[in-house]
Amino acid sequence: MTTPQQLVERARALVPALRERQAKTDELRRLPDETIADLQAAGLFKVIQPARYGGYEMSPQTLFDVQMTLAEGCGSTAWVFGVVSVHSWQLALFDDKAQQEVWGDNQDVLISSSYAPTGKVERVDGGFNFSGRWSFSSGCDHCDWAFLGGFVPVEQGPPDMRTFLVPKSDYTIDDNWHVAGLKGTGSKDIVVDNVFVPEHRTHKLIDGYKQKSPGNEVNTAALYRLPFGQIFVRSVSTTAIGLAQRSLEVFRERAAGRIAASDMTKVALEPRTQRVCAEAATTIKEIKAVLRSNFQEMTTLVEAGEKITIPDRIQYRYESSMVVVKLMSVIDELFSASGGRAIFEGNELLRCFLDIHAARAHYANNPDKPGRNLGGSHLGLKNVDFFI
Repeated sequence: MTTPQQLVERARALVPALRERQAKTDELRRLPDETIADLQAAGLFKVIQPARYGGYEMSPQTLFDVQMTLAEGCGSTAWVFGVVSVHSWQLALFDDKAQQEVWGDNQDVLISSSYAPTGKVERVDGGFNFSGRWSFSSGCDHCDWAFLGGFVPVEQGPPDMRTFLVPKSDYTIDDNWHVAGLKGTGSKDIVVDNVFVPEHRTHKLIDGYKQKSPGNEVNTAALYRLPFGQIFVRSVSTTAIGLAQRSLEVFRERAAGRIAASDMTKVALEPRTQRVCAEAATTIKEIKAVLRSNFQEMTTLVEAGEKITIPDRIQYRYESSMVVVKLMSVIDELFSASGGRAIFEGNELLRCFLDIHAARAHYANNPDKPGRNLGGSHLGLKNVDFFI
């Protein structure tokens, strides 16, 4: 029986190869096919996939431990791994008919996404006509389906935001991913031109928020009763932990034996060098501890059939949004304390620097709205975020 530790060890074993492929990954602007093959051969995409469809059905913490480890080898690989793996978890929340359509013949099928509700949706008999353009669909070149966001028209009541599950035959990929960081994620645009999506291939945001989705009837493990928003936001913030860990490792290796060209002193003896190492190591440790604590608390509650309070969910959401902000500061300090050599192309610190700044650009890693929501909750205001 495969254990969480074995999966982390498999990820660790891939790190040297991922580092060797970094230049190729950047040049391709997507993950190399051999990297996807390695991840699949190691079973890593199946960490939180339902056991009834060939998955390991493990704790999200295992997913994030694997993701952090992969990020020490390649930020783009870790990013794609994280978000694509979460899609296997979300598919478990769909009507089982949709799960059968995706995994019935091939349990290794992968799904990309773009959740921004930019789609044009028209209700028709049995489902919806669906059109639009969606950006930032990480890993889409390697996926056979896509999750795409849109609002279903309603005559009255709250907005009905949904995820629409669309097969690759129903969309095209616009190869427009030319960026400075996370170059290898291949986060290209998806274009859909008036296709039919049946009702069972949609998932309501409100069902994920309430932890009551159609898929819960067949996937009964506590794992699938965790709030959708809590799982997804961590998939786009956790790569930063591995990037910061690798940045600290590179900095220590180089600073330990480096002699300053300006005055021939040992860089390791400089107060700033010592301080940035201490601050980096401590911040990484703290962020890992918060991640583990949050998911342990949530898992304990859902396993006991108890509710996770809205104030706690708001707190967890804000803490996820702060991960990249805090670790971007860590990497910036390590980078600026590394001297002029750090700015050369091919330098690992430069790659981590660019990758984490790209990660910060993701909507879920902007702490402004989650912070205001958290502050408002402490002041007696109502929750305004249903992605928690």
